[in-house]
Amino acid sequence: MENCVFCAISQKKIKSWVVAENENAIAILDARPVGPYHTLVIPKQHSVNMFDVSQASLQDVTALMHDVLHLYAQKLEIDSVQIFNNSGPNSAQTVFHLHFHILPRFEEDQIRFHAQLHPELVEQYPEMLARLQ
Repeated sequence: MENCVFCAISQKKIKSWVVAENENAIAILDARPVGPYHTLVIPKQHSVNMFDVSQASLQDVTALMHDVLHLYAQKLEIDSVQIFNNSGPNSAQTVFHLHFHILPRFEEDQIRFHAQLHPELVEQYPEMLARLQ
């Protein structure tokens, strides 16, 4: 897609720090890292987010994520990560090309993600599930 930074990265038009890649996906170190080895895994084919990605493309991305995790475990002894994705304008997605973050976590890191819990929603589960029928 024209003017998509991740398309340009996957086509090697923009410098990036490639960790690994396969035929249809690429893993790069994040240019705006939250912590050491903060990695983005993106499909080479443009998809805006999880709502429009093909299953085949998603499988290639998750296979590469798996490879990167094993690489980090083997070479760096990393045994804890957070994997996350933001899909859509209300999710804090800022680059509208599907990507997953791999964020290695360490005992001494100061990274904190705080979410307010809403246990009252449990009471609404029957209604929520009924809407999915």
